[in-house]
Amino acid sequence: HKPLLHYTPPLLFSFGNPARFSKMALAGRLLVLLAVALLAVSIAEHKVFASGAAEHEDNVYRVSKGGQGSLQQYQCKPACEYRCSDTKYRKPCLFFCNKCCDTCLCVPSGFYGHKDECACYNDWKTKEGRPKCP
Repeated sequence: HKPLLHYTPPLLFSFGNPARFSKMALAGRLLVLLAVALLAVSIAEHKVFASGAAEHEDNVYRVSKGGQGSLQQYQCKPACEYRCSDTKYRKPCLFFCNKCCDTCLCVPSGFYGHKDECACYNDWKTKEGRPKCP
């Protein structure tokens, strides 16, 4: 009589006899392990990128208290829109606020006042000696 062969499916990882696994099966397992590792890294990067984007959005609309040069050029428009949002002279306010921010790279906090937070913004005067920046 011929002995009956009994097939046992291989386990994903086994500490048994290494000769039991073929090189092809081992390569397949390593490929699966690599795919799982890449997926984990991808998920981690996505979470970091998402939180970085959220911080970026916060910084765009956050009004600076950091003084001259504390804003980036692209942050001037949203900062001035916030600063001028409570005035009835919105158009001239936006014009001069953006002009001042382009030069000083800062916008004081709030809707008015607090100009001491940004010396350049505070010290820029018209020919008549009045404040140029809102």
